[in-house]
Amino acid sequence: MEGTIYSLIPAILMLILVIATRRVILSLGIGIIVGALLLYQFNFMDTVAAIWTMFYEIFIADASSLLSLEGWNMGNIYLFLFLIFLGIATAFMTASGGSKAFGEWAINRIKTRRGAQAVPAYLGIIIFIDDYFNALAVGQVSRPLTDRYKISRAKLAYFIDSTSAPVTVISPISSWGAYIIGTIGSILVANEISDYQPLEAFVKMIPANFYVFAALLLVFMAAYMKLDIGPMRKHEKRALETGELTDPSRGDIPGDLNDEFKSHTNGRIYHLLVPIAVLILGTVSAMVVTGIQNTDGSATLLSIFENTDVNISLFTGGLLSVIGAALLYVSQPGPKSKITNVLWEGTKAMLPAIYILVFAWMIGTVIDQLGTGEYLANLVEQASISPAFLPFLIFLVSGFMALGTGTSWGTFGIMLPIAGEIAAVTDVSLVLPALSAVLAGAVFGDHCSPISDTTILSSTGAGSNHIDHVLTQLPYAMIAATAAGIGYLVLGFSGQVLLPLILTLVIVAAIGLLIHLFSPAIQVNKQ
Repeated sequence: MEGTIYSLIPAILMLILVIATRRVILSLGIGIIVGALLLYQFNFMDTVAAIWTMFYEIFIADASSLLSLEGWNMGNIYLFLFLIFLGIATAFMTASGGSKAFGEWAINRIKTRRGAQAVPAYLGIIIFIDDYFNALAVGQVSRPLTDRYKISRAKLAYFIDSTSAPVTVISPISSWGAYIIGTIGSILVANEISDYQPLEAFVKMIPANFYVFAALLLVFMAAYMKLDIGPMRKHEKRALETGELTDPSRGDIPGDLNDEFKSHTNGRIYHLLVPIAVLILGTVSAMVVTGIQNTDGSATLLSIFENTDVNISLFTGGLLSVIGAALLYVSQPGPKSKITNVLWEGTKAMLPAIYILVFAWMIGTVIDQLGTGEYLANLVEQASISPAFLPFLIFLVSGFMALGTGTSWGTFGIMLPIAGEIAAVTDVSLVLPALSAVLAGAVFGDHCSPISDTTILSSTGAGSNHIDHVLTQLPYAMIAATAAGIGYLVLGFSGQVLLPLILTLVIVAAIGLLIHLFSPAIQVNKQ
């Protein structure tokens, strides 16, 4: 089954079930079981054992060394702890009245719903150092404001997700950029390309990342033009009419406290801003420190972000944020909720996100062992096509790979070397556009995939139901991908970059304007 067309079955089945049932844990679970059965030729005992191994390996690296940190998969554990810390810090910020005070302050300065929607869009571009950090930090800052203006959580999640990965993938000073530049360096050496250095190549690739610019344009059109497409329209209509920011039938929402305790009446803006500032400064400082520690020789800004330990940095920033938020809460005079209650509610709010991440990583392991990515990559290598179609085809395959596997980085690792080698052999002038097409396709697939960790964390940061976020973002991603696909066809036949980039943006703008002009405004029932 490995490396064949049958390797696509778990990913396709999971995607169909997610859309049909909107129950992400059930869909992922069935995908895991079916994939494991395929891996072990439907041997029941081997399948059960394999599923158990996939689960405990998320936490345990070496069962014989559990008394030391080396025995544990600390990267994943640090991420889980960061999510819990973020939930606890949010609970303290809410219980102290900081979130409410910030919302009241912001609503007096940002006078329109359009302006409130623009806040997460701009913040998503400003916070570009890491997609995880972006997704969660932007949500914490924006949510009090967007809630006050009755902006649905699904739309907030869209703003977060459609800025985090696109901005990070074109920023050389980011965890993504550093990884990509390192990969490009090895590709240039392997194909004996000496016309440019890795960083120079990365910068030259930025204009050819058509999907990123198309997605960002759509974000701002959605913010300023009320561009509510498909399922998003239903969520926005319900939020405006009833004030319900999420679908009440969905049950537990990752990152949402569900009004489990009353806010302190003496809350101040600094009860929100100080913990968030501590989170940002603590995380960034830890990224710099771990980057320097992990760099051999003299450390440069690029090498620091290439070698930084993102998960332990998030853990450090989250822990410091909890301590700061707790101290501010304890120092408030008057009656307060019990600290144990705040701790538990904050932790409980993040458990749904952790469950989804665990299942997503497990099905990612299944798909990796089945060789789904390698199968798709081989299709590109074996296809006899005109070089003019190469960027377009690579964009599509990278998109499908990221969609099915849920990982942009995994797609980068597989597709960048393949794209570079094929382009170098067929037409060396297409090497950088082909590499850009990989990055663009990976971000597109990431935006569509319910098992993408960035998408999961965007739902968590926004306090949105995960599947609602996936389904509401999908139409926007498809519009951006359609325009980008046309752009890559034009690039392949013309050899130009600026012309297809402009064409991509014009197509997105035209589609957005048509939808805006012919879609009736949401009428709010005030009865």
